[in-house]
Amino acid sequence: MAEFSQKRGKRQDDAVLGSAVDFLLANARLVLGVGAAAALGIATLAVKRLIDKATSPRDEEDETKGNTTCLEDGWKELSLLKAMPRPQPQPPPAALSQPVSTPALSPTVPGEWHPPDMGGPRSGRHIWEMQHAPLCLTFQEKLLAFEREHVVIPAVDVAVAQQLACDVSLELQAFLRSKFLELPFGALEPGGPLFDGLQASGTDPVRLLVPLRLEPELWGLVPGADTVAQDARCWAVRRTQLEFRPRGSSPWDRFLVGGYLCAQLLLELLHKALATSVNWPAISSLLGCLVQPSVTSEELLLEVRQEHLELTIAVLPAVVGTVANDHVLLAWPLEGLAGNLWLQDFYQAEAARLRALDDRDAGTRQRLLRLLCSICCRHPVLGRLGRGHLTQVVLRLGEEEEDWAETALGSRFLQALEELIGSLEQASLLCHFNPSVNLFGDLCEEEINSIGYALYSGLQAPEWLLWG
Repeated sequence: MAEFSQKRGKRQDDAVLGSAVDFLLANARLVLGVGAAAALGIATLAVKRLIDKATSPRDEEDETKGNTTCLEDGWKELSLLKAMPRPQPQPPPAALSQPVSTPALSPTVPGEWHPPDMGGPRSGRHIWEMQHAPLCLTFQEKLLAFEREHVVIPAVDVAVAQQLACDVSLELQAFLRSKFLELPFGALEPGGPLFDGLQASGTDPVRLLVPLRLEPELWGLVPGADTVAQDARCWAVRRTQLEFRPRGSSPWDRFLVGGYLCAQLLLELLHKALATSVNWPAISSLLGCLVQPSVTSEELLLEVRQEHLELTIAVLPAVVGTVANDHVLLAWPLEGLAGNLWLQDFYQAEAARLRALDDRDAGTRQRLLRLLCSICCRHPVLGRLGRGHLTQVVLRLGEEEEDWAETALGSRFLQALEELIGSLEQASLLCHFNPSVNLFGDLCEEEINSIGYALYSGLQAPEWLLWG
């Protein structure tokens, strides 16, 4: 009876100890994982068996044999625990947003055995460093990325802007014909970089030419260099045949000053009419956008806004046709003695020449011009360089250099900076179509120095020009 009670108590102790071991192993599996839990289980069972053998009653004849067997079994189990491989520490995991790169397979030689890469701590760290290595881009790649993000305009936006410009031009033409019945204005022609594929992120206004229909027999041109202003950029429009066709024979005689057609008087008339006589709210409601004149600018500017689109339209009274000898002369707010003269405009000739050069060799001259215009307009100092300055540099390079593939765009960009710096050092940038015109003639010495310093700094680190 005593032996039965002893065995029953032993079974209860074993059950309690087994429950404790199961609980410990279950939690160890959750916390430590399968491998560590297995190792802990073997160690626990070994210790449990040692305790059982030490506390269980033995016969005297088996005592010596039992001690030896217990020690042997315990050491065997402990040796088994020691022989189990310990889990190796894993390398730091890669970022979740980055894909895990698979190791590249090394080329194998037939008949030669190569040990497999087990992905130890060193190889794992190498992969982690490769994934977090800085991405190095060439200047060419950075320039193309800047072009995609800041220069290229979606085709949908271009189409909407062109349609708005055409609609505004039709409304303005109807107003001019009804307001000034006696002044024969020609058909308004919207154009400019937006229509020629040279627009750079909305930096240039739409050019809305308002041609004057002058009588060829009553008007002639005088070069600006031969006038009192001595300005080669301009032309004077002189009234002729006054002895046979007295003053008043032409509707444009009301703008005569000293026998010359005064551009300043015409600008003042149109500026006042656009600011006070046009019903812009009605036009805005009709076109579905906000149209209003810029009253603070001396130029004739119209500001157009539609949702996320902003557009500037420059109204340019112009003398064109046979009277101008195929020149385009603009009524522009000039200062000093040149205030009554007409400024010669080279935009159409420049755009046509660039287009012809690119069509000849599928070049990137127009893309280079868009990049330069976009970068300069975003820069606080280089904004003093206008489209005319940059176009002359691109035209000069376009005539001299032969390689205008996309792969050479970065080199041509840096070369354009060098050309600008060289021209600033001489304070001279001659016009491609009229070498007697110095486009840097209106810049003071301080402006030349500041622009030159900004360009030189940009040439040393061109990435600063792209991203500021």
